[in-house]
Amino acid sequence: MYRGSSAPPTAAGSPQAFASTTWAFAAPAPLDLSGGACVSVLTAISLSMDGKMGEYHMPHGGLLLGMDGGGSKTVALLADQDGRVLGRGAAGSSNYQAAGAAAAQTALDQAIAAAYADARLPGPTWPQASDAISAACFGLAGVDRPEDRDLFEAWTAERLPDARVMIANDAELVLAAGTAEGWGCALISGTGSIVYGRDSAGRTARSGGWGHLLGDEGSGYAVGLAALRAVMRAFDGRAPSTELTAAVLSHWSLARPTDLVGRVYRESLAPGEVAGLARLVDEAATGGDAVAQAIVDEAGGELALAAAAVVQALGLQGPTPCALAGSFIVKGRAVRAAFAAAAQRMDLHLSPIAEVHEPARGAVRLAQSLIG
Repeated sequence: MYRGSSAPPTAAGSPQAFASTTWAFAAPAPLDLSGGACVSVLTAISLSMDGKMGEYHMPHGGLLLGMDGGGSKTVALLADQDGRVLGRGAAGSSNYQAAGAAAAQTALDQAIAAAYADARLPGPTWPQASDAISAACFGLAGVDRPEDRDLFEAWTAERLPDARVMIANDAELVLAAGTAEGWGCALISGTGSIVYGRDSAGRTARSGGWGHLLGDEGSGYAVGLAALRAVMRAFDGRAPSTELTAAVLSHWSLARPTDLVGRVYRESLAPGEVAGLARLVDEAATGGDAVAQAIVDEAGGELALAAAAVVQALGLQGPTPCALAGSFIVKGRAVRAAFAAAAQRMDLHLSPIAEVHEPARGAVRLAQSLIG
């Protein structure tokens, strides 16, 4: 959704929208994730960031604001109109489907204020409107339906009444940050999971991203939940013993599997806390634990299945650029290997593959496209 004082820009992610953006890519290098999957990796994606040697003056023409609002954290980047990042701020979750609209908007406010402070610029005093920002892109997890976007459209109109504003799903940021031409697939697997795609004509498709109760297969949450269930099944004797038992109990400083009952039910675990167990599963799988490996294999297969659904929906042929984001898929060796192996079995040609460590930089690029 776009709000501004002039006609909407070229569709975000199209070659035209990115024509004025300078990309720095190293040559693709082969990536061996699972012994032969049809993938490669861009060894460098460079974006400019100024060092801070003194006080900043307000950039000519106003600021760009790029927001990445996810299930675990919210990141705000302030940049000048050339895309040079001036300040970065972070706050808690802004997935309003999980945290609620008020908490999500508070997190956004806090991240923006922190970015102003980092840039050593005088920040706005919310809810006082800011006229320093000329264009902004808010990429928000959980903002998928028209009513979701309408809610945040009204909120941004109060704070940034004179700015050109784009409200997008967080996966759109990953695609903008991780693909040179703005088309291909973006795959996120962190607390939640989603695959989003765009073809060269601007058509889009998605698979997943329906939250931890309705979907998010292949996510950190799904894997963490599978680990908890595996521990209890092993305790009952319904499944093989697993190193996950000791790993999970140690992670939460518990003495025995039955202590998980109180930890899980009485303390109302947030999705991010469950997702935090995914790292333990990936490490156990890497170390040879069969139960952990089975969990990781299922997760990798689900992510490949979601990618295949998007590729098929868009009719993408040949090598398809793919941008990966989210701590589980980016940092997890075992799940990356499982995903690559499943992609090969499904004859998915995802190449080149890029890791996106700061999706908010994609939001800055999309904000930049709003001003031509």
